[in-house]
Amino acid sequence: MSTTTLEKTPAGPASAPPPPHRTRRRGERGPLGSVLLHGGLAVASLVALAPVVWLFFLSLGPDKDDYLHPGKIFGKLTFSNYSFVLQHTAFFDWLKSTMIVALGTTLIGVFVAATTGYAVSRMRFPGYKQLMWVLLLTQAFPIAILIVPMYEIFGRFGLIDTYWALIIINCTTAVPYSAWLLKGYFDTIPFEIDEAGRIDGLSPFGTFVRLILPLARPGLAVAAFYNFITAVGEVAFATTFMLDDSKYTFAVGLQSFVSEHDAQWNYMAATAVLIAIPVSVFFYLVQKNLVTGLTAGGTKG
Repeated sequence: MSTTTLEKTPAGPASAPPPPHRTRRRGERGPLGSVLLHGGLAVASLVALAPVVWLFFLSLGPDKDDYLHPGKIFGKLTFSNYSFVLQHTAFFDWLKSTMIVALGTTLIGVFVAATTGYAVSRMRFPGYKQLMWVLLLTQAFPIAILIVPMYEIFGRFGLIDTYWALIIINCTTAVPYSAWLLKGYFDTIPFEIDEAGRIDGLSPFGTFVRLILPLARPGLAVAAFYNFITAVGEVAFATTFMLDDSKYTFAVGLQSFVSEHDAQWNYMAATAVLIAIPVSVFFYLVQKNLVTGLTAGGTKG
C-alpha cells in the first residue's frame, strides 16, 4: 500500500482586507455639501458687507460728488469728513438724544413686552388670546395716518418736543413684536419653575422677576436689540414731534445734509458710519444671546 505525501505550497503574503465602506449618518454633510455650504455663506457675507464697505469708502472722499466717480477717491483718501461732522455739526447732541430715546424705548418696551408675554403664556384670563391678536393688529396701520392723531394727543398732554413722545411712539411699534417673541420664549420654560417659586412663598411677580427673567435672558436680549434699533432708525415721528435742533436724533440729523437743491453725500456717509458705532457696541453686548433667543422664541406659538 503506497502512501501519498501532500506537499503544502507556501502561502503568499497576506493581502489586507478591503476597508469597510463607511455609511454616512443621516444629516451628515458630504465634502460637496460642505463646499457648497461654506461657499454660500461666504457669498452671503460679501453681500451683507458690501454696502457697509461701500459706505465707508464713500465717506473717505472729500467732495460731495465723489460718489459719481468713486474711482477717483483712491487718489485723495481723507478723514476730513469725520472731522467736519464731529466738530462743525450737532453730532454729539444727536448722539445724546438718540441714546436717551433708544435706551428709554429699550427699557420700557422690554419690560412691557416681558410682562405681557409672561401673562399670556402663564395666565388664562378672559380675552388673553384676543389681546395678542389686537397687539398684532396695531402693526397694520400705516405711520402716515397715525401722525396727525398722535400729534393732537401729545399736544394736549404737552409732550411735543419731548423725549417721552418718541419713547412712547417707539414702544407702540416695538412692544407688539417683542411681546409675541417673549411669549413664545416663555412657553419653552417649564411651568414647574413657577410652581416651585410659589411653594417657596414668592408672589407671581416675584416668581417672574427672580426665577423666570434670568432664564429668559436670551429672549430678552433679542427683544432689547429689536427695540434699540427700532428707536435708532425711526424717522417719521422724530421729524414731526421734535422741534428743537438740539433734540434731533441721528435719523433726523442726517436730513440736515440734504436741501432742496443739494445733498452733501460725503458728510452723510461719514455720519452714517459714526451712527453704526453705538449700534455695533450694543449688538456686541447682546450678541452671545441673540441666536439662542431667536431660535427658542419661535418653537412655540
